[in-house]
Amino acid sequence: MGKWWPLTAVCLGAFMLLVDVNIVTVALPDMAVGLGASFSSLQWVMDVYALVLAALLMGAGALADRAGRRRVYVIGLVLFALASLACGLAPDAPVLLAARAVQGAGAAMMFATTVALVTAAYGGRDRAVAFGVWGAANGAAAGVGPVLGGLVTQALGWRWIFLLNLPVSVLAVALTLRVVRESRDPAARRIDVPGVALFAAAAGAVTYALTRAGEAGWTSPATLGWLAAGAVALAAFAAVELRSPHPLLDLRLFRAPAFTGIMIASLAMSGTAFGYLLYTSLWLQSAAGLGAIGAGLAILPMSGLAFAASWLTGRFLHAVPARLTIGIGLLLVGAGTLGQSVLTAGSGWAALLPGFALTGVGVGVALPNVTAAATAAVPPERVGSAAGAVSALRQLGFAFGIAVLGSVFHGALERSLDGDVRDPAGTARAVAGGHAAEVIHRTPGGAVESAFASALDAATATAGVIAIAAGIAVFALVRRDKPAVPAVAPEPVATAAK
Repeated sequence: MGKWWPLTAVCLGAFMLLVDVNIVTVALPDMAVGLGASFSSLQWVMDVYALVLAALLMGAGALADRAGRRRVYVIGLVLFALASLACGLAPDAPVLLAARAVQGAGAAMMFATTVALVTAAYGGRDRAVAFGVWGAANGAAAGVGPVLGGLVTQALGWRWIFLLNLPVSVLAVALTLRVVRESRDPAARRIDVPGVALFAAAAGAVTYALTRAGEAGWTSPATLGWLAAGAVALAAFAAVELRSPHPLLDLRLFRAPAFTGIMIASLAMSGTAFGYLLYTSLWLQSAAGLGAIGAGLAILPMSGLAFAASWLTGRFLHAVPARLTIGIGLLLVGAGTLGQSVLTAGSGWAALLPGFALTGVGVGVALPNVTAAATAAVPPERVGSAAGAVSALRQLGFAFGIAVLGSVFHGALERSLDGDVRDPAGTARAVAGGHAAEVIHRTPGGAVESAFASALDAATATAGVIAIAAGIAVFALVRRDKPAVPAVAPEPVATAAK
Protein backbone atom coordinates (compact mmCIF):
# COMPACT_ATOMS: atom_id res chain seq x y z
CA MET A 1 0.00 0.00 0.00
CA GLY A 2 1.01 3.67 -0.36
CA LYS A 3 3.43 5.22 2.06
CA TRP A 4 0.83 7.61 3.49
CA TRP A 5 -1.59 4.93 4.70
CA PRO A 6 0.01 4.73 8.19
CA LEU A 7 -0.49 8.48 8.54
CA THR A 8 -4.12 8.08 7.48
CA ALA A 9 -4.68 5.43 10.15
CA VAL A 10 -3.16 7.60 12.87
CA CYS A 11 -4.96 10.77 11.76
CA LEU A 12 -8.33 8.99 11.76
CA GLY A 13 -8.03 8.16 15.44
CA ALA A 14 -6.57 11.51 16.48
CA PHE A 15 -9.22 13.45 14.56
CA MET A 16 -12.04 11.39 16.06
CA LEU A 17 -10.89 11.70 19.67
CA LEU A 18 -10.31 15.45 19.36
CA VAL A 19 -13.67 16.03 17.65
CA ASP A 20 -15.27 14.31 20.63
CA VAL A 21 -13.80 16.91 23.00
CA ASN A 22 -16.20 19.57 21.71
CA ILE A 23 -18.72 17.87 19.43
CA VAL A 24 -21.12 17.68 22.37
CA THR A 25 -21.06 21.46 22.93
CA VAL A 26 -24.14 22.33 20.87
CA ALA A 27 -25.86 19.00 21.60
CA LEU A 28 -25.93 19.49 25.37
CA PRO A 29 -29.31 21.26 25.55
CA ASP A 30 -30.92 18.31 23.72
CA MET A 31 -29.08 15.87 26.00
CA ALA A 32 -30.25 17.70 29.09
CA VAL A 33 -33.88 17.60 27.99
CA GLY A 34 -33.72 14.01 26.80
CA LEU A 35 -32.03 12.66 29.91
CA GLY A 36 -33.40 15.07 32.52
CA ALA A 37 -29.81 16.06 33.34
CA SER A 38 -28.92 18.52 36.09
CA PHE A 39 -26.56 21.46 35.70
CA SER A 40 -23.63 19.55 37.18
CA SER A 41 -24.32 16.54 34.94
CA LEU A 42 -24.40 18.83 31.92
CA GLN A 43 -20.92 20.08 32.77
CA TRP A 44 -19.53 16.61 33.41
CA VAL A 45 -20.52 15.31 29.97
CA MET A 46 -17.66 17.48 28.68
CA ASP A 47 -15.53 17.61 31.80
CA VAL A 48 -15.16 13.90 32.57
CA TYR A 49 -13.89 13.14 29.05
CA ALA A 50 -11.17 15.81 29.20
CA LEU A 51 -10.31 14.95 32.80
CA VAL A 52 -9.77 11.22 32.20
CA LEU A 53 -7.88 11.96 28.99
CA ALA A 54 -5.55 14.30 30.89
CA ALA A 55 -5.15 12.03 33.92
CA LEU A 56 -4.19 8.92 31.93
CA LEU A 57 -2.27 10.45 29.04
CA MET A 58 1.26 10.26 30.45
CA GLY A 59 0.69 6.82 31.95
CA ALA A 60 -0.71 5.54 28.65
CA GLY A 61 2.42 6.74 26.89
CA ALA A 62 4.64 4.85 29.29
CA LEU A 63 2.52 1.71 28.83
CA ALA A 64 2.78 2.03 25.04
CA ASP A 65 6.57 2.30 25.18
CA ARG A 66 6.72 -1.08 26.94
CA ALA A 67 3.77 -3.00 25.49
CA GLY A 68 3.90 -1.66 21.94
CA ARG A 69 2.57 1.60 20.51
CA ARG A 70 0.41 0.00 17.81
CA ARG A 71 -1.08 -2.47 20.29
CA VAL A 72 -2.02 0.27 22.75
CA TYR A 73 -3.39 2.46 19.95
CA VAL A 74 -5.65 -0.35 18.68
CA ILE A 75 -6.81 -1.22 22.20
CA GLY A 76 -7.61 2.47 22.69
CA LEU A 77 -9.61 2.53 19.46
CA VAL A 78 -11.64 -0.52 20.47
CA LEU A 79 -12.28 0.88 23.97
CA PHE A 80 -13.26 4.24 22.46
CA ALA A 81 -15.69 2.54 20.07
CA LEU A 82 -17.36 0.45 22.78
CA ALA A 83 -17.68 3.49 25.03
CA SER A 84 -19.16 5.49 22.15
CA LEU A 85 -21.78 2.78 21.68
CA ALA A 86 -22.59 2.95 25.40
CA CYS A 87 -22.87 6.76 25.18
CA GLY A 88 -25.25 6.52 22.24
CA LEU A 89 -27.47 4.00 24.02
CA ALA A 90 -27.27 5.55 27.51
CA PRO A 91 -30.68 5.51 29.23
CA ASP A 92 -29.79 8.18 31.77
CA ALA A 93 -27.13 10.73 32.73
CA PRO A 94 -25.08 8.50 35.10
CA VAL A 95 -24.61 5.85 32.40
CA LEU A 96 -23.67 8.53 29.88
CA LEU A 97 -21.09 10.01 32.25
CA ALA A 98 -19.57 6.61 33.02
CA ALA A 99 -19.34 5.84 29.30
CA ARG A 100 -17.75 9.23 28.64
CA ALA A 101 -15.11 8.45 31.26
CA VAL A 102 -14.28 5.16 29.53
CA GLN A 103 -14.22 7.04 26.23
CA GLY A 104 -11.63 9.39 27.75
CA ALA A 105 -9.49 6.40 28.77
CA GLY A 106 -9.56 5.06 25.22
CA ALA A 107 -8.73 8.51 23.88
CA ALA A 108 -5.72 8.74 26.21
CA MET A 109 -4.36 5.45 24.84
CA MET A 110 -4.80 6.71 21.30
CA PHE A 111 -3.48 10.24 21.80
CA ALA A 112 -0.43 9.08 23.76
CA THR A 113 0.77 6.95 20.85
CA THR A 114 0.09 9.05 17.76
CA VAL A 115 3.36 11.02 17.73
CA ALA A 116 5.47 7.90 18.30
CA LEU A 117 3.63 5.99 15.55
CA VAL A 118 4.18 8.80 13.05
CA THR A 119 7.82 9.12 14.13
CA ALA A 120 8.38 5.37 13.62
CA ALA A 121 6.67 5.34 10.21
CA TYR A 122 8.45 8.28 8.58
CA GLY A 123 11.86 9.89 8.41
CA GLY A 124 13.52 12.92 6.87
CA ARG A 125 11.32 15.17 4.75
CA ASP A 126 8.46 12.68 4.84
CA ARG A 127 8.35 13.01 8.61
CA ALA A 128 8.03 16.79 8.38
CA VAL A 129 5.20 16.43 5.86
CA ALA A 130 3.51 13.78 8.02
CA PHE A 131 3.56 15.94 11.13
CA GLY A 132 2.25 18.87 9.14
CA VAL A 133 -0.74 16.81 8.01
CA TRP A 134 -1.19 15.39 11.52
CA GLY A 135 -1.20 18.89 13.01
CA ALA A 136 -3.67 20.10 10.39
CA ALA A 137 -5.99 17.20 11.21
CA ASN A 138 -5.80 18.07 14.90
CA GLY A 139 -6.57 21.71 14.18
CA ALA A 140 -9.43 20.86 11.86
CA ALA A 141 -11.02 18.70 14.56
CA ALA A 142 -11.55 21.75 16.76
CA GLY A 143 -13.28 23.60 13.94
CA VAL A 144 -15.43 20.73 12.75
CA GLY A 145 -16.64 19.63 16.19
CA PRO A 146 -19.37 22.20 16.97
CA VAL A 147 -20.70 22.33 13.40
CA LEU A 148 -20.73 18.54 13.03
CA GLY A 149 -22.40 18.24 16.42
CA GLY A 150 -25.08 20.70 15.36
CA LEU A 151 -25.71 19.01 12.03
CA VAL A 152 -25.94 15.51 13.51
CA THR A 153 -28.06 16.58 16.48
CA GLN A 154 -30.57 18.49 14.38
CA ALA A 155 -30.78 15.86 11.62
CA LEU A 156 -30.51 12.57 13.52
CA GLY A 157 -30.60 13.32 17.26
CA TRP A 158 -27.84 13.76 19.83
CA ARG A 159 -27.19 10.03 20.28
CA TRP A 160 -25.76 9.83 16.77
CA ILE A 161 -22.83 12.10 17.60
CA PHE A 162 -21.51 9.07 19.51
CA LEU A 163 -22.81 6.28 17.28
CA LEU A 164 -21.08 7.70 14.21
CA ASN A 165 -17.76 6.95 15.91
CA LEU A 166 -18.35 3.23 15.36
CA PRO A 167 -17.74 2.96 11.60
CA VAL A 168 -14.78 5.35 11.85
CA SER A 169 -13.27 3.23 14.64
CA VAL A 170 -13.73 0.00 12.70
CA LEU A 171 -12.01 1.54 9.68
CA ALA A 172 -9.16 2.90 11.81
CA VAL A 173 -8.59 -0.46 13.53
CA ALA A 174 -8.56 -2.40 10.25
CA LEU A 175 -6.23 0.09 8.60
CA THR A 176 -3.88 0.23 11.60
CA LEU A 177 -3.52 -3.54 11.81
CA ARG A 178 -2.71 -3.71 8.11
CA VAL A 179 -0.38 -0.74 7.50
CA VAL A 180 1.12 0.40 10.82
CA ARG A 181 4.13 -1.53 12.11
CA GLU A 182 4.68 -2.22 15.79
CA SER A 183 7.32 -0.28 17.72
CA ARG A 184 8.58 -0.17 21.29
CA ASP A 185 11.15 1.74 23.30
CA PRO A 186 13.97 -0.69 24.20
CA ALA A 187 14.89 1.58 27.09
CA ALA A 188 11.31 2.09 28.30
CA ARG A 189 10.86 3.09 31.91
CA ARG A 190 8.66 1.29 34.38
CA ILE A 191 5.08 2.49 34.56
CA ASP A 192 4.64 4.78 37.55
CA VAL A 193 1.33 3.31 38.75
CA PRO A 194 1.23 5.26 42.05
CA GLY A 195 1.97 8.46 40.15
CA VAL A 196 -0.84 7.81 37.66
CA ALA A 197 -3.31 7.04 40.44
CA LEU A 198 -2.40 10.06 42.57
CA PHE A 199 -2.40 12.44 39.60
CA ALA A 200 -5.85 11.21 38.60
CA ALA A 201 -7.12 11.50 42.19
CA ALA A 202 -5.81 15.03 42.60
CA ALA A 203 -7.19 16.21 39.26
CA GLY A 204 -10.57 14.59 39.87
CA ALA A 205 -10.98 15.94 43.40
CA VAL A 206 -10.07 19.50 42.43
CA THR A 207 -12.30 19.46 39.35
CA TYR A 208 -15.23 18.11 41.38
CA ALA A 209 -14.67 20.80 44.03
CA LEU A 210 -14.65 23.54 41.40
CA THR A 211 -17.85 22.15 39.89
CA ARG A 212 -19.58 21.91 43.27
CA ALA A 213 -18.64 25.49 44.12
CA GLY A 214 -21.17 26.82 41.63
CA GLU A 215 -24.09 25.24 43.45
CA ALA A 216 -22.91 24.77 47.03
CA GLY A 217 -20.73 27.91 47.31
CA TRP A 218 -16.97 28.36 47.51
CA THR A 219 -16.93 28.18 51.32
CA SER A 220 -19.30 25.24 51.71
CA PRO A 221 -18.01 22.15 53.57
CA ALA A 222 -18.40 20.03 50.43
CA THR A 223 -16.32 22.39 48.29
CA LEU A 224 -13.63 22.87 50.91
CA GLY A 225 -13.54 19.15 51.67
CA TRP A 226 -12.95 18.18 48.05
CA LEU A 227 -10.36 20.92 47.64
CA ALA A 228 -8.55 19.59 50.70
CA ALA A 229 -8.69 16.05 49.31
CA GLY A 230 -7.24 17.29 46.05
CA ALA A 231 -4.46 19.12 47.88
CA VAL A 232 -3.57 15.99 49.89
CA ALA A 233 -3.50 13.86 46.73
CA LEU A 234 -1.36 16.46 44.96
CA ALA A 235 1.09 16.57 47.87
CA ALA A 236 1.28 12.79 47.88
CA PHE A 237 1.85 12.82 44.11
CA ALA A 238 4.75 15.27 44.54
CA ALA A 239 6.29 13.16 47.30
CA VAL A 240 6.05 9.97 45.22
CA GLU A 241 7.43 11.59 42.09
CA LEU A 242 10.42 13.11 43.88
CA ARG A 243 11.38 9.68 45.24
CA SER A 244 10.58 7.58 42.19
CA PRO A 245 13.46 6.43 39.95
CA HIS A 246 11.01 6.45 37.01
CA PRO A 247 8.56 9.32 37.72
CA LEU A 248 5.46 9.91 35.65
CA LEU A 249 6.45 13.58 35.64
CA ASP A 250 9.92 14.70 36.67
CA LEU A 251 9.09 17.61 38.97
CA ARG A 252 12.67 18.84 38.77
CA LEU A 253 11.80 20.18 35.33
CA PHE A 254 9.91 22.98 37.06
CA ARG A 255 13.21 24.37 38.30
CA ALA A 256 13.55 25.90 34.84
CA PRO A 257 11.44 29.10 34.81
CA ALA A 258 10.85 28.74 31.07
CA PHE A 259 9.35 25.27 31.53
CA THR A 260 7.12 26.54 34.35
CA GLY A 261 5.91 29.39 32.15
CA ILE A 262 5.03 27.03 29.32
CA MET A 263 3.15 24.74 31.71
CA ILE A 264 1.13 27.73 32.96
CA ALA A 265 0.33 28.57 29.34
CA SER A 266 -0.71 24.97 28.62
CA LEU A 267 -2.97 24.85 31.66
CA ALA A 268 -4.63 28.17 30.86
CA MET A 269 -4.99 28.05 27.09
CA SER A 270 -7.80 25.58 26.37
CA GLY A 271 -9.79 26.37 29.50
CA THR A 272 -9.88 30.12 28.93
CA ALA A 273 -10.44 29.89 25.17
CA PHE A 274 -13.08 27.13 25.13
CA GLY A 275 -14.24 26.34 28.68
CA TYR A 276 -17.24 28.69 28.54
CA LEU A 277 -18.61 27.47 25.18
CA LEU A 278 -21.07 25.16 26.92
CA TYR A 279 -22.89 28.25 28.23
CA THR A 280 -22.43 30.21 25.02
CA SER A 281 -24.10 27.34 23.16
CA LEU A 282 -27.01 27.37 25.62
CA TRP A 283 -27.40 31.12 25.12
CA LEU A 284 -27.20 30.90 21.33
CA GLN A 285 -29.90 28.23 21.19
CA SER A 286 -32.28 29.80 23.72
CA ALA A 287 -31.87 33.56 24.12
CA ALA A 288 -30.52 34.15 20.58
CA GLY A 289 -33.02 31.72 19.05
CA LEU A 290 -30.61 29.64 16.97
CA GLY A 291 -30.95 25.91 16.49
CA ALA A 292 -28.17 23.40 17.01
CA ILE A 293 -26.78 23.94 13.51
CA GLY A 294 -26.97 27.71 13.87
CA ALA A 295 -25.13 27.59 17.19
CA GLY A 296 -22.38 25.48 15.65
CA LEU A 297 -22.04 27.86 12.72
CA ALA A 298 -21.91 30.85 15.06
CA ILE A 299 -18.97 29.28 16.93
CA LEU A 300 -17.23 28.26 13.68
CA PRO A 301 -15.42 31.60 13.09
CA MET A 302 -13.45 31.13 16.30
CA SER A 303 -12.43 27.57 15.46
CA GLY A 304 -11.79 28.39 11.82
CA LEU A 305 -9.57 31.36 12.62
CA ALA A 306 -7.70 29.29 15.22
CA PHE A 307 -6.92 26.72 12.53
CA ALA A 308 -5.91 29.34 9.95
CA ALA A 309 -3.77 31.32 12.40
CA SER A 310 -2.10 28.14 13.63
CA TRP A 311 -1.12 27.16 10.07
CA LEU A 312 0.17 30.65 9.27
CA THR A 313 2.12 30.86 12.53
CA GLY A 314 3.78 27.51 11.98
CA ARG A 315 4.52 28.41 8.36
CA PHE A 316 5.83 31.95 8.69
CA LEU A 317 6.57 32.74 12.34
CA HIS A 318 8.66 29.71 13.36
CA ALA A 319 11.71 31.94 13.87
CA VAL A 320 9.90 34.22 16.35
CA PRO A 321 10.81 33.48 20.01
CA ALA A 322 8.22 31.32 21.72
CA ARG A 323 7.72 33.81 24.56
CA LEU A 324 6.35 36.26 21.98
CA THR A 325 4.01 33.95 20.09
CA ILE A 326 2.70 32.20 23.21
CA GLY A 327 2.55 35.34 25.34
CA ILE A 328 0.89 37.46 22.67
CA GLY A 329 -1.45 34.60 21.79
CA LEU A 330 -2.68 34.35 25.37
CA LEU A 331 -3.14 38.12 25.56
CA LEU A 332 -5.24 37.92 22.40
CA VAL A 333 -7.29 35.10 23.94
CA GLY A 334 -7.81 37.33 26.98
CA ALA A 335 -8.83 40.29 24.84
CA GLY A 336 -11.17 38.08 22.81
CA THR A 337 -12.96 36.57 25.79
CA LEU A 338 -13.26 40.01 27.40
CA GLY A 339 -14.65 41.16 24.04
CA GLN A 340 -17.40 38.57 24.39
CA SER A 341 -18.45 40.08 27.73
CA VAL A 342 -20.75 42.59 26.03
CA LEU A 343 -24.09 40.78 26.03
CA THR A 344 -27.34 42.33 27.19
CA ALA A 345 -30.91 41.10 27.17
CA GLY A 346 -31.39 42.31 23.59
CA SER A 347 -28.10 41.12 22.10
CA GLY A 348 -27.97 38.88 19.06
CA TRP A 349 -25.40 36.26 18.11
CA ALA A 350 -23.41 38.76 16.02
CA ALA A 351 -22.35 40.58 19.20
CA LEU A 352 -19.99 37.69 19.92
CA LEU A 353 -18.22 37.66 16.55
CA PRO A 354 -15.43 40.21 17.27
CA GLY A 355 -14.54 38.41 20.50
CA PHE A 356 -14.71 35.02 18.79
CA ALA A 357 -12.34 36.27 16.09
CA LEU A 358 -9.75 37.60 18.55
CA THR A 359 -9.91 34.44 20.65
CA GLY A 360 -9.46 32.21 17.61
CA VAL A 361 -6.47 34.18 16.35
CA GLY A 362 -4.92 34.09 19.83
CA VAL A 363 -5.21 30.31 20.07
CA GLY A 364 -3.75 29.93 16.60
CA VAL A 365 -0.78 32.17 17.37
CA ALA A 366 0.03 30.51 20.70
CA LEU A 367 -0.60 26.85 19.96
CA PRO A 368 2.07 25.86 17.40
CA ASN A 369 5.04 26.69 19.65
CA VAL A 370 3.90 25.32 23.00
CA THR A 371 5.25 21.77 22.77
CA ALA A 372 8.45 22.84 21.04
CA ALA A 373 9.05 25.54 23.66
CA ALA A 374 8.58 23.07 26.52
CA THR A 375 10.98 20.55 25.02
CA ALA A 376 13.52 23.31 24.30
CA ALA A 377 13.49 24.29 27.97
CA VAL A 378 14.59 20.86 29.31
CA PRO A 379 17.57 18.52 28.83
CA PRO A 380 17.34 16.19 25.80
CA GLU A 381 16.73 13.10 27.93
CA ARG A 382 13.62 14.75 29.42
CA VAL A 383 12.02 15.78 26.11
CA GLY A 384 9.39 13.03 26.19
CA SER A 385 8.32 13.86 29.73
CA ALA A 386 8.05 17.56 28.90
CA ALA A 387 5.98 16.99 25.77
CA GLY A 388 3.65 14.58 27.56
CA ALA A 389 3.18 17.10 30.37
CA VAL A 390 2.18 19.80 27.86
CA SER A 391 -0.57 17.59 26.41
CA ALA A 392 -1.81 16.44 29.82
CA LEU A 393 -1.97 19.95 31.27
CA ARG A 394 -3.73 21.29 28.20
CA GLN A 395 -6.55 18.75 28.61
CA LEU A 396 -6.58 19.24 32.37
CA GLY A 397 -6.84 22.99 31.86
CA PHE A 398 -9.89 22.43 29.67
CA ALA A 399 -11.51 20.38 32.44
CA PHE A 400 -10.63 23.01 35.05
CA GLY A 401 -11.91 25.77 32.76
CA ILE A 402 -15.31 24.14 32.37
CA ALA A 403 -15.55 23.68 36.14
CA VAL A 404 -14.35 27.16 37.15
CA LEU A 405 -16.30 29.06 34.53
CA GLY A 406 -19.36 26.93 35.23
CA SER A 407 -19.21 27.91 38.88
CA VAL A 408 -18.85 31.58 37.96
CA PHE A 409 -21.72 31.33 35.48
CA HIS A 410 -24.10 29.59 37.87
CA GLY A 411 -23.32 31.97 40.76
CA ALA A 412 -23.73 35.08 38.60
CA LEU A 413 -26.97 33.72 37.11
CA GLU A 414 -28.54 33.12 40.51
CA ARG A 415 -27.46 36.55 41.80
CA SER A 416 -28.84 38.29 38.72
CA LEU A 417 -32.20 36.50 39.06
CA ASP A 418 -32.51 37.35 42.76
CA GLY A 419 -35.42 39.75 43.21
CA ASP A 420 -36.74 39.28 39.68
CA VAL A 421 -38.16 35.76 39.90
CA ARG A 422 -39.85 33.80 42.67
CA ASP A 423 -37.27 31.00 42.86
CA PRO A 424 -33.83 32.30 41.77
CA ALA A 425 -31.98 29.08 42.61
CA GLY A 426 -34.48 26.82 40.84
CA THR A 427 -34.69 29.11 37.83
CA ALA A 428 -30.89 29.24 37.60
CA ARG A 429 -30.67 25.45 37.69
CA ALA A 430 -33.30 25.17 34.95
CA VAL A 431 -31.58 27.75 32.72
CA ALA A 432 -28.11 26.29 33.17
CA GLY A 433 -29.45 22.75 32.86
CA GLY A 434 -30.54 23.22 29.26
CA HIS A 435 -34.13 24.38 29.82
CA ALA A 436 -33.49 28.08 29.17
CA ALA A 437 -35.87 28.37 26.21
CA GLU A 438 -38.83 27.11 28.27
CA VAL A 439 -37.95 29.33 31.24
CA ILE A 440 -37.61 32.39 29.01
CA HIS A 441 -40.96 31.63 27.36
CA ARG A 442 -42.86 31.41 30.64
CA THR A 443 -41.10 34.34 32.37
CA PRO A 444 -42.11 37.64 30.73
CA GLY A 445 -40.32 40.94 31.20
CA GLY A 446 -36.87 39.96 30.01
CA ALA A 447 -35.52 39.14 33.48
CA VAL A 448 -34.20 35.73 32.46
CA GLU A 449 -32.64 37.00 29.21
CA SER A 450 -30.90 39.78 31.12
CA ALA A 451 -29.63 37.43 33.85
CA PHE A 452 -28.45 34.89 31.28
CA ALA A 453 -26.47 37.54 29.41
CA SER A 454 -25.01 38.90 32.64
CA ALA A 455 -23.92 35.44 33.80
CA LEU A 456 -22.29 34.63 30.45
CA ASP A 457 -20.50 37.99 30.59
CA ALA A 458 -19.16 37.09 34.04
CA ALA A 459 -17.86 33.73 32.79
CA THR A 460 -16.12 35.16 29.71
CA ALA A 461 -14.68 38.07 31.70
CA THR A 462 -13.21 35.60 34.20
CA ALA A 463 -11.69 33.62 31.34
CA GLY A 464 -10.22 36.82 29.94
CA VAL A 465 -8.55 37.80 33.20
CA ILE A 466 -7.03 34.32 33.62
CA ALA A 467 -5.71 34.29 30.03
CA ILE A 468 -4.12 37.72 30.41
CA ALA A 469 -2.51 36.69 33.71
CA ALA A 470 -1.11 33.57 32.02
CA GLY A 471 0.23 35.66 29.14
CA ILE A 472 2.00 37.97 31.58
CA ALA A 473 3.46 34.93 33.36
CA VAL A 474 4.88 33.67 30.04
CA PHE A 475 6.59 37.00 29.38
CA ALA A 476 8.01 36.99 32.92
CA LEU A 477 9.25 33.39 33.00
CA VAL A 478 10.14 32.41 29.44
CA ARG A 479 13.29 34.42 28.94
CA ARG A 480 15.16 32.36 26.37
CA ASP A 481 16.16 34.34 23.31
CA LYS A 482 16.58 31.19 21.24
CA PRO A 483 13.43 30.60 19.16
CA ALA A 484 11.65 27.31 19.55
CA VAL A 485 11.29 25.60 16.19
CA PRO A 486 7.86 23.96 16.02
CA ALA A 487 8.02 21.48 13.18
CA VAL A 488 8.08 17.94 14.56
CA ALA A 489 8.57 16.08 17.79
CA PRO A 490 12.20 15.07 18.34
CA GLU A 491 12.95 11.47 17.41
CA PRO A 492 13.43 10.15 20.96
CA VAL A 493 9.93 11.25 21.96
CA ALA A 494 7.69 8.30 22.65
CA THR A 495 4.81 9.69 24.66
CA ALA A 496 4.43 13.24 23.44
CA ALA A 497 1.19 14.47 21.98
CA LYS A 498 0.40 17.80 20.47
